[in-house]
Amino acid sequence: MSTLAESARAALQLIASLDPLLWSVVGRSLAVSGLACLLACGVGLLAGASLAVARFRGREAVLTLLHTLLALPSVVVGLLVYLLLSRSGPLGFLGWLFSFQAMVLAQAVLVVPVIAALTRQTVEDADLRHGEQLASLGAGPCLRGLLLAWDERCALLMVLMAAFGRAVSEVGAVMIVGGNIDGFTRVMTTAIALETSKGDLPLALGLGMVLLSVVLLLNAAMAGLRHWRARTDALAPGAVQGRWAA
Repeated sequence: MSTLAESARAALQLIASLDPLLWSVVGRSLAVSGLACLLACGVGLLAGASLAVARFRGREAVLTLLHTLLALPSVVVGLLVYLLLSRSGPLGFLGWLFSFQAMVLAQAVLVVPVIAALTRQTVEDADLRHGEQLASLGAGPCLRGLLLAWDERCALLMVLMAAFGRAVSEVGAVMIVGGNIDGFTRVMTTAIALETSKGDLPLALGLGMVLLSVVLLLNAAMAGLRHWRARTDALAPGAVQGRWAA
């Protein structure tokens, strides 16, 4: 117990004193995950909205594959990106292996299925409520998907927050393609694993506290957004049903 208390006290001192090593790792981790989510959101939102309104042969097979990718382990994603970026791989000419860019690419690949699947469900639920009305106004599938996605922008913002939480808390993919190089590719999760194995518990615990705080803030923001939207809809119930009639 004394070891835990001492480590926790030392970890809080590192955080409060703005320890450059700790906060450089935190900044790099947030930058990697943030850029990965920005890169993934374009593909994921477009794919999810398209799947929500499109009807084609083999759609159920595509959805099954998409849902399967949700459970894809991060180490498998790391392995696939490693093979793509290795010297003998198709993207080896980029020279990105063991770099910041490689970690961004790996996390983007990891969260695209999350964004696509949740967007598809959100937009499809909205399509069930408003799709016929939009179709009667002359909106085709593409326009209908775009309008419904915009109408559900608060819910889709929560999707992006969930994707960021998935990215910032994973360790396998960035460990494989980044190499956990001090000062270059070391992020919070890989640093926690390394510092724990080295016995530097205060630094590992400090990084763990910051990581937990980031995830807690994301969940608090999502809860606040849900509450704000529910309150807005309750104050103007007619607007939800009649927004497309105008």
